[in-house]
Amino acid sequence: MNPPKRASREVNKFRDHARTVIEHHFGKAGRIKYLSGGHSNFVFSFSTRDGDLIIRISPDPASIHSFIKEQWVVAAVRKAGVPAPEILEVGTGEIQLPYMLSRANDGVEATDHPKRNDILVEMGRLAATVNSIPTKGFGKTFDWSDNKLSINKAFGEWLEKEYDLAGKLDVLEKHRMLTRQRVRKLKRIFSDAKSEKTRPRLNHSDLRLKNVIADENGKINAIIDWEGSISNIVPAWELSIALHDLGIDQMQHFMNGYGLDPKKLSDLMPLVCAFNITNYAQAVQKIAASGDKRLLENYRLRLGGGLDLYSI
Repeated sequence: MNPPKRASREVNKFRDHARTVIEHHFGKAGRIKYLSGGHSNFVFSFSTRDGDLIIRISPDPASIHSFIKEQWVVAAVRKAGVPAPEILEVGTGEIQLPYMLSRANDGVEATDHPKRNDILVEMGRLAATVNSIPTKGFGKTFDWSDNKLSINKAFGEWLEKEYDLAGKLDVLEKHRMLTRQRVRKLKRIFSDAKSEKTRPRLNHSDLRLKNVIADENGKINAIIDWEGSISNIVPAWELSIALHDLGIDQMQHFMNGYGLDPKKLSDLMPLVCAFNITNYAQAVQKIAASGDKRLLENYRLRLGGGLDLYSI
């Protein structure tokens, strides 16, 4: 999904907000450059005597919780040796909207990097490090929050309440993305996963090349965009998203870095695939609502296994 195109008036309004925050913390602000990469936030870069910084501002006051979570997560992964932007401040006071100040990282987005295969190996290794960090509870509310009632204590509880597995399966069956036989199979896979004793671990939840900043030699300088991180079963949840848009050779590079042996990975893949399929439910619902029958048919082919070149 491409970032939204925003009107100049809207960008300038948030640039003024950014200037207010910057001048509060650093004094008179110089050039504040708008970065178009933000999907939900307005992102700007600016320079200080201490280096180049980034400010992200959310138009949604409730996003302060996501920013506080990201601050906790980044501190945890940096401590574990995972490169991530240093967060200097999270707040709302100066502009009554959530903002985050962090240091900029040198490098470029790794999506089209000429050394992305090497980057994928390192991403896999770093994913394994992230997934080794213990957490409490399942879902978006975990150690970063003092809340007690919104924490899911078990994987099955998260599946039912927060992930809404039943709702997702209903959407996919309603729009004939899946046969009843395949729905039953998915239910069995998730039921088996619920019955296993599993401890939650940290998941980035969007560990893809677009969220990796690398230098010209392919060295990863930062993994970004931690606001969607959750506490969950590993590594099936992480892999279902990290592998989603990779070619088969790229998947192999990532998994070589992650370090799972072929037998364990083979045993794990049904749950990875089950997550990948059910993650499509929201997109399917939107396409159905738009009336785009051709695109819906394309998704039906994909989710039905019609593009799978390796299984017969």
